[in-house]
Amino acid sequence: METDNVLEALSALAHSVRLAVFRMLVQAGPEGLPAGRIAESMQMPASSLSFHLKELHRAGLLRSRQDGRSIIYMARFETMNALLGYLTENCCGGNPCSPVSGCSTVPESAPMTMRAPGAPAAEPKA
Repeated sequence: METDNVLEALSALAHSVRLAVFRMLVQAGPEGLPAGRIAESMQMPASSLSFHLKELHRAGLLRSRQDGRSIIYMARFETMNALLGYLTENCCGGNPCSPVSGCSTVPESAPMTMRAPGAPAAEPKA
């Protein structure tokens, strides 16, 4: 996956509504969901949802098909897997690791916290 495609996909997912819609479609599986059901589940007007679906589609994260009067949206699992592959490529400095065990270079007891770039690290608790 090219860096520009990765940036486009991550940008599309960097919104709470789009992330929730994408996760809903991943959970729905290859059959996907009709736009009306997605709008209903998200409790939002179809016009607002349409904007978010267009952004996900443009980023290559969704595909759609017409089914009568409905449009069915499906997650593009190949794009999702390529994105995950790009993000985890050469993970753990080449050491073997798995999603279950995590990187072998990070101690199990290390807390999973995020901080702003340049912010000082938290003091260890005694």
